[in-house]
Amino acid sequence: MSGTDPRPALLLAHGAGGSLAANYGPVMAALTARYRVIGADYPGAGGAPRAREPLELDDLADRLAAAADAEGAARFAVSGFSLGGAVAIRLAVRHPERVTALLLTAPFARADAQVRLVARVWRSLIEAGDPDTLGRFLLAHSLSPAALQAMDPQELESAVKQAGGDAPAGTPEHVELAERLDVTADLPRITVPTLVVSPADDPLIAPRLHREVAAGIPGARLMRIPGGHLPYAEHPDQWAALLTAPFPGRKE
Repeated sequence: MSGTDPRPALLLAHGAGGSLAANYGPVMAALTARYRVIGADYPGAGGAPRAREPLELDDLADRLAAAADAEGAARFAVSGFSLGGAVAIRLAVRHPERVTALLLTAPFARADAQVRLVARVWRSLIEAGDPDTLGRFLLAHSLSPAALQAMDPQELESAVKQAGGDAPAGTPEHVELAERLDVTADLPRITVPTLVVSPADDPLIAPRLHREVAAGIPGARLMRIPGGHLPYAEHPDQWAALLTAPFPGRKE
């Protein structure tokens, strides 16, 4: 069946502390109308067993390639969100003959001092077992000021409990990888059409880091959208439109 599907294949690489359903669920209908969507949750997310060793980018990239193999997809575009941006970049370097395009949202090539500090607090709050404080921390570092201000106190408190209670078991390993990854040297090796989507008010991965990725990839196109780090929560329709729109040079 997969061999006769006329839609181009799209691999999904989710973010730290997320999953395919959490990060791409709100835009999945739009993606599946355009693409044959393929994905694999990271260890400790979406029902996948938690890793016993520290995670490595190469392993996560190969995990996605294996998911494509299982679906009979020889070539594919890759959408990477946040940490998934680095996974997508590494996948394109490890399997250049298979990747047709990169769609990177809120990516970073390396964790700067600010990202490392936030990541360490994030892991400490998980270890402390205080979901409400964790939820407040995550909302403050994920949503834009406008989105937070738009919530009434009851809505905000409900969002706090959801954010603090929904962390996948593998989040500490995801975040620890985010602290030490560095794909800066991979950027100039990317040869496929690349779109970098930069949320303008991202409090977690600063837009300067998105721009660094776009500047490092030859010919990459940078598109700004409003909102914070979670476009699927704040502006899903606008994000979906960018992920599904053709752009010059894309090969399918």
